[in-house]
Amino acid sequence: MIKKLLNILGTRNQRMLNEYKKKLLLINELEQKLSNLGNEELQILFEKLKNETKLNYEKNGIAALDNALIESFAITREASKRILNMRHFDVQIIGGMVLHEGKIAEMKTGEGKTLVATLAVALNAMLDKSVHVVTVNDYLAKRDALEMKPLYEFLGYRVGVITGDERDDESKLKQYSCNIIYGTNNEFGFDYLRDNMKFSLKNQFQKEHFFAIVDEVDSILIDEARTPLIISGPANRKLENYGLANNVAQKMLKDTDFSVDEKNRAILITEEGIKKAEELFKVENLYNIENAALAHHLDQALKANYLFLKDKDYVVRDNEVVIVDEFTGRLSEGRRFSEGLHQAIEAKEMVDIKEESQTLADITFQNYFRMYKKLSGMTGTAQTEATEFLQIYNLDVISIPTNVPNIRKDYNDLIFKSEKEKFDAVCAKVVELHKQGIPILIGTASIEKSEILHEILKKSRIPHTVLNAKHHTKEAEIIKDAGRLGAVTIATNMAGRGVDIKIEQDVRDLGGLYIIGTERHESRRIDNQLRGRSGRQGDPGASQFYLSLEDSLLRIFGSDKIKGVMEKLGLKNGEHIESSFVTRSIENAQKKVENLHFESRKHILEYDDVANEQRKIIYQFRNKLLDETYDLSQKIAEDTEFSINNILSYFTDNNDGLKTKILEDFGINVKLANSAEENKKIIIDKLNSTYEEKMSVLTNEQRSEIEKIVYLQVLDNTWREHLYLMDSLKTGIGLRGYNQKDPLVEYKKESYNLFLELKDNLKLESAKMIHIIKLREKSNEDEERAKQMLQKLENQNNGLSFNKDSAQNTNQVKSKKVARNEPCPCGSGKKYKLCHGKSGPKKGDLINNY
Repeated sequence: MIKKLLNILGTRNQRMLNEYKKKLLLINELEQKLSNLGNEELQILFEKLKNETKLNYEKNGIAALDNALIESFAITREASKRILNMRHFDVQIIGGMVLHEGKIAEMKTGEGKTLVATLAVALNAMLDKSVHVVTVNDYLAKRDALEMKPLYEFLGYRVGVITGDERDDESKLKQYSCNIIYGTNNEFGFDYLRDNMKFSLKNQFQKEHFFAIVDEVDSILIDEARTPLIISGPANRKLENYGLANNVAQKMLKDTDFSVDEKNRAILITEEGIKKAEELFKVENLYNIENAALAHHLDQALKANYLFLKDKDYVVRDNEVVIVDEFTGRLSEGRRFSEGLHQAIEAKEMVDIKEESQTLADITFQNYFRMYKKLSGMTGTAQTEATEFLQIYNLDVISIPTNVPNIRKDYNDLIFKSEKEKFDAVCAKVVELHKQGIPILIGTASIEKSEILHEILKKSRIPHTVLNAKHHTKEAEIIKDAGRLGAVTIATNMAGRGVDIKIEQDVRDLGGLYIIGTERHESRRIDNQLRGRSGRQGDPGASQFYLSLEDSLLRIFGSDKIKGVMEKLGLKNGEHIESSFVTRSIENAQKKVENLHFESRKHILEYDDVANEQRKIIYQFRNKLLDETYDLSQKIAEDTEFSINNILSYFTDNNDGLKTKILEDFGINVKLANSAEENKKIIIDKLNSTYEEKMSVLTNEQRSEIEKIVYLQVLDNTWREHLYLMDSLKTGIGLRGYNQKDPLVEYKKESYNLFLELKDNLKLESAKMIHIIKLREKSNEDEERAKQMLQKLENQNNGLSFNKDSAQNTNQVKSKKVARNEPCPCGSGKKYKLCHGKSGPKKGDLINNY
């Protein structure tokens, strides 16, 4: 069945390639004609094509770009030959078509993906809508932009670069005004969140999300998809609790007080462990509501001590814990583990503990990139995740043949009993190859393993270079030189993605670059990427993996059959087994892990999809407030009426209480009548007249600006509080499963109710604030103070992290609101949610007024 399915997919892939080849023939037919044109004639021709395409777009929409593809690709190829001295191969032209159609082009390492992108970029930039080219790191963003800039400028385009170094808004706005923008996934995502914290539309970076090409698309849309982008600030938690919890965790005994589930990365505390923890914390019941924070801190402290390893998951540098990205091996500067885990690790490592945080704005990579009208990507390894690309992003994967056949030799894995035997065998192989002058790239799964191997090679006096997160500043240069005669390079998983390892003729004669993998990664793609460093563009090369039964993958997920085979064979120290059966068993273990990670990413996305609908509504309303043409007067009137109705529902027969409440909330005295309807009219009329009198001293422009600033502040504060509640809800919702309830369904229901409350709070607080503000004559000092305040608000997005560990405190005006499960203050004896709490917006009314 699987073979049949693969045949169908393979046939479909070939069918697609055949269609692309028909267009390729037409592009190739234009090559001779274009080569006869001068540079200026070629530029005039492309400018004419751009103008025609823009006019065609107004009539026919996106089909206008399809109509321009043949000529655009042919001109771009011709311009590249002249400006870059690089002619697009036929397979690269096909790759450009795949990208233009919003698909993923799977092209092997060394096939020139950077040049491929120029074809789709130049075509889609014709409409004067910014095209974003997304890379995995700042180095590649700068390199690719710099290398391709002369070509784009020849075609009449401006090129911008967005990197983590750029913090000046004015400079960044200039970059975003370009036709073509290179940048990292993190910066594009964070800039979107920052845009929705701005106080002016003209200061927003990203005007629209038209077309993005994601380089190393598997790394960005798959590997990093488990890490949401979060802007956060301090949440003022007690820091001493982290140290206390760490001390308790270190006194508890593994397998007695708790067990470690490495497969699911979880800690399970036993009954004995709970009792011991209660004694050490000096509390009667660890799981009482007042001790919930301690229980949470203990869980995180145990994870920090028994699941997260120094020099594998993180490093300690300059009195600071820095995360190591598990897929790239790079240090993730500014990123922090969420939910107090980072603080737990800081306590474990005895470095300064930084405050836990509150979320100010967040989004997953999945939901960010799905905002683009058209999305495409490039990578050397995508087919193993083709199902996920299709399900989550609606992206097809098209495998494109290499320009020259691949002749690299991939040998079977060698499996040893112990890690020591494995490393001894690796060292022996390195010595053997080094004597012949064959360059070797050794891939390791962690910093710790790379440094163990470094010490072993030092003892054998093998000159070598180490590339890991501790020595990453010259990454590109080290990787470039890995193909030199006699070079030995040890690298963690980063292995210079996007950087070609070129070899000279003397190395080709020796058989090319030799890749040694010292451990299988959880993902087959990472192994394929390591192998792909060798054998680029028809070069010779070889690869082999050296494994042991002590490797994490085999120990946690591997089949016991491998161990059984080794025991039956009676292998002696230093001996190994090598068979296709073993290789299949390892691949099955990898498939299990890949499936677990896929489910994890789906789980994150399912939860973020709920928040994403709410995020869209809030951001849409926020942008409406920033629009200079938007008139708030009707909204103010509606929110005022809603607020008065809400207050009247509590004080049906209590004029004294009603009068006091109106004075407290709106700062006005009213003479009330005998009926609710009369009172409503009296109060609203008085509020309107008082408000108009107060605002009469302002121009329409000043009045509008003040109203919008008030609404923006209330909206931002209420949204942040809502995100905090959503975080809290998400943290505990899994426990509903013990009550035979689907946590996701429960989360959807609860978050919907929270959003209804948010909407009510927005109306109540906005109406209250708008009526109670006092105006006075403005002085020069006031104007300066107002500017500073606005600047301060604009700067609230400076403390960035990938998770909930650093947040902005906001001086929020708390409404005296009744909790949903409290008795209704009207005296009915019912819960508030079943009485007057039912008067809010009804289901399906989420976008009402927004």
